[in-house]
Amino acid sequence: MDGTSYYLPAVATAAVLAVKGPSLLRSWRDPLLRSVCWVLALTGLVFFFAAPPTIAEVNDVVGVANVSAPLVYCLLSAFSAACLVLIVNWRGGPPELTRRTSWRWITGYGVVVVALIVLFALGDAPVERLRDFDTYYADEPFVREMIVLYLGALAVAGVAMNVMCGRWALQVHGRLRAGLLVIVAGYVCNIAYLSAKTTAVVARWNGRNLDYLSSDVAPVLASAGAQISAVGFCLPLACQRVQDTWTGWATYHRLGPLWRELRPVRPYAGRAVRMSWWSPAGLRVTQRASDIHDGLLSLSPYFDAALRARAHEAALAAGSDPAQALAEADAAMVAAAVRARAADPQGRVVDRAEPAAAGGPRDLVRMSRALRRSPVVAVARDLRAPGPRDFPERAH
Repeated sequence: MDGTSYYLPAVATAAVLAVKGPSLLRSWRDPLLRSVCWVLALTGLVFFFAAPPTIAEVNDVVGVANVSAPLVYCLLSAFSAACLVLIVNWRGGPPELTRRTSWRWITGYGVVVVALIVLFALGDAPVERLRDFDTYYADEPFVREMIVLYLGALAVAGVAMNVMCGRWALQVHGRLRAGLLVIVAGYVCNIAYLSAKTTAVVARWNGRNLDYLSSDVAPVLASAGAQISAVGFCLPLACQRVQDTWTGWATYHRLGPLWRELRPVRPYAGRAVRMSWWSPAGLRVTQRASDIHDGLLSLSPYFDAALRARAHEAALAAGSDPAQALAEADAAMVAAAVRARAADPQGRVVDRAEPAAAGGPRDLVRMSRALRRSPVVAVARDLRAPGPRDFPERAH
């Protein structure tokens, strides 16, 4: 009996765990990351042990007919608890309340797991059934109660997930709301799966045979629900990763004009560590910002505070907002300092003066944009010693 449709998701989950495992272990104290780890692990285990070839193998190894049934039911219950705990921690709130709610779900489904094992031990299921265990043993004492218990536990989890995600989706916007609504859609499929299973079991109780709902329809709904829910969990994280990457590369390129302006005066410019083409954008931004700060530090003896003040006044007079005017003034001072440093190849200014104070924190991206676009900076770059009348009254 082919189990490819079960093993492929299990392998994919294992690959994700292998890639994310080190970072998860480093942040194991984070409840959210710990919940993600449990959900990933239990997802893979459910798919692996629910595959018909694995069911047969486990039954043979243990030597107990149908022992795989309570094993899969227990894994499904644990997976339900893990998803609920993940949503609780993802939503956040007071730490004590979050912790208490999580432990309630864990304790409740822990009791369900113990009850499933006890009921199976009390029941009698001697004939191995790989695909239709639920309907074949729907009338067997204790086994019947085990089946009802696991279906009920999954139904509670499905309703609770839909309620929590639906309420949360009404309070948020953007990609988080989209992800929550996709999770709701996935759990609607899970509820349909439970409805098909329950209908087939109840039909057996009434002497009718609707086993195809349990053995054929329900697995398709369960697979669809699991995949849709996985997309919902991943969507906000994936969108955030794409946005962060896009923002990182945009910042890297926006810093380019300032980085190139300072390149002739940067110490160790020719010995900078070369980044590989696959290096993440965040690392490249960090290195470029570090290069810029090194260049600014080496230029500090040539900074002209008076020129900066005049450029600031000119930028304000031209209609720039305060933050933009500060960036234009800083950029004008840097452009003039680069010219002054080029006119002092022997470094006499550095030899006879302490480095000037670099000033407060600067908006490097605004400065870089001003270097390329601001007429105030163009004046400072072109004039040897700009005076009060040299800056235009209207730069924009």
